[in-house]
Amino acid sequence: MTSLRNILLSLSLLTLAACGFHLRGSDLQDVRFSFNSLYIKSQGETPFVAELRRTLSRSKMEPVATSDQAELILEIVSENVGKQILSLSGSGRVREYQLSYRVSMRAYDLQQVEWLPPDDVQLNRVLSYDDALILAKEQEEAQLYKDMRADAVAQTVRRLMRAKPQPLE
Repeated sequence: MTSLRNILLSLSLLTLAACGFHLRGSDLQDVRFSFNSLYIKSQGETPFVAELRRTLSRSKMEPVATSDQAELILEIVSENVGKQILSLSGSGRVREYQLSYRVSMRAYDLQQVEWLPPDDVQLNRVLSYDDALILAKEQEEAQLYKDMRADAVAQTVRRLMRAKPQPLE
């Protein structure tokens, strides 16, 4: 009886795996946009902008070189990282930091019609700290910032997927 149940369970799991099931929105490679070309306007080539370009290229939306060639302009207004002391020990040593990552953006077309109104992607993480593990905590902090940047890129792509011209008021 037990072996029959194990066989049926295995077959049902195999069937589920074979059907191609995946969470909606988890794969940013096969996304559809309501525009054909995009120009990314930013202050410089930051790691966020570079990762956004790579992600858009993987989803077959190669950013163009000039704004004249683009149907949509994505302006990265600002990108800020922050680190605040969250809590102290009884002896006055830092126990936790709050790391923050914020990207401000907007999207519009060549006629200055807004597709995405000015908006922020803001992420926060808590980093526990220990003076005895300085190098490990520095690496953990760098990894948290890298993960927040990847999350901000994914949120930006999802917002671009939903972008449509806003009606004039």
